[in-house]
Amino acid sequence: MTQFKKGEILTIGFMMFSIFFGAGNLIFPPALGQAAGSHTLIAMAGFLITGVGLPLLGITAIALQGGRYIELINRRTYHWFAVALLVVLYLCIGPVFAVPRTGAVSFEIGIRPFLTEDSYTFGQAIYTALFFGATYYLSLNPNKLIDRIGKMLTPALLIVLVVLFVKSFMSPLGDILPATGNYIDTPFTQGFQDGYQTMDLLASVAIGTLVVNAVRMRGVTDNREIGRICLLAGLITVFLMSCVYGSLAYLGATSAMVLGHSPNGGQLLASAVTIFFGKAGNGLLAAIIILACLTTSCGMLSGGSWFFNKLFKNRISYERLLLIFTLFSFAVSNIGLTQIIALAVPFLVTIYPLVIVFVAISLFDRFVGWRKSIYHYALNLTLVFALIDGLNAAGIHFHALNQLLTDYLPFYTLTMGWVVPAICGTLVGFIVSLFRKAPAER
Repeated sequence: MTQFKKGEILTIGFMMFSIFFGAGNLIFPPALGQAAGSHTLIAMAGFLITGVGLPLLGITAIALQGGRYIELINRRTYHWFAVALLVVLYLCIGPVFAVPRTGAVSFEIGIRPFLTEDSYTFGQAIYTALFFGATYYLSLNPNKLIDRIGKMLTPALLIVLVVLFVKSFMSPLGDILPATGNYIDTPFTQGFQDGYQTMDLLASVAIGTLVVNAVRMRGVTDNREIGRICLLAGLITVFLMSCVYGSLAYLGATSAMVLGHSPNGGQLLASAVTIFFGKAGNGLLAAIIILACLTTSCGMLSGGSWFFNKLFKNRISYERLLLIFTLFSFAVSNIGLTQIIALAVPFLVTIYPLVIVFVAISLFDRFVGWRKSIYHYALNLTLVFALIDGLNAAGIHFHALNQLLTDYLPFYTLTMGWVVPAICGTLVGFIVSLFRKAPAER
């Protein structure tokens, strides 16, 4: 059996971090810090639970299954449910929303400041064509993805981030001001909700599968060893993400005195690095954004192409799917960042709770795996309330039902009305399983 060296595990950890860490991850923490102000530490505690803790649970769940997580979803749920969930998940974090967003965000923040208004449309088309061309090239051979991302792009990204963070800690922009908005009274809850925007729990399913495939291609076949490598790489990833998130939040918290309250984290970063580094600041920010977006784009398109290749039973090759998804992402990225984000929200609000519940239960699959009723009842009830939240996010409201649920269902106003039904479904599923005989063999 092939044994991985510590350096190889570190490389995989870097690869996993760079795929997770996209432009959205770069933008949300400084915006949180600026708004949370003196309550930044409390808000970041909530953010880290959903932005880092949940992805780590996803990686751990995949590691416990020896990387065969998609197979587990198929075994523990209905076939139609598994297929629908995974298709929507891979489309959301792939060519429909997340990947086009990487091209749009990196252009808006990294390239647009260098262009005049009349050259914006043409410049965006040229840039996104180059961006997705690079994505296609880097993703074409997934066996080399570890070397290309883990050894080349990630160290470059970390060096640029370290330069920015050292400057922000040595020369803070200003004093930390009082909290604003929801961060005044409920900073932890608001930070917890902000962590959903990273989409990293959804991405962990695809990234974990991608990493497992890369490890297998290097000759490791033992499921326990694969699980160990994934878990160690995941710990490296969440450590790096926590350090980066904390530094970005501090940068945002110290910026309000000088910059006021920026419309979004992207403009905040652009203004901050201009103050720190002058004209060179725009180039520094462009490098950070483009590297972060490129690594995420590579990982998501590669993972999605692999999944649909398996779903179609190799009738459509990985290379052709990758090309189709790359071209589609290029087209969608030119629609505009605001439209992409607006379209994504209802889908994310619906699918996120389902993935959270499945991952949470699957951590204990060794003990409850044969009790499929636990998965079924928990996911069925979660789906009902996740769909209601998704419809509300899409602007489709049932006012009488919303009022009823607001009065009687805990956490409903926080878009977390699915929590209590999920727990109840788990308990009902367990009780139902008590009346069923365990199979002779697992």
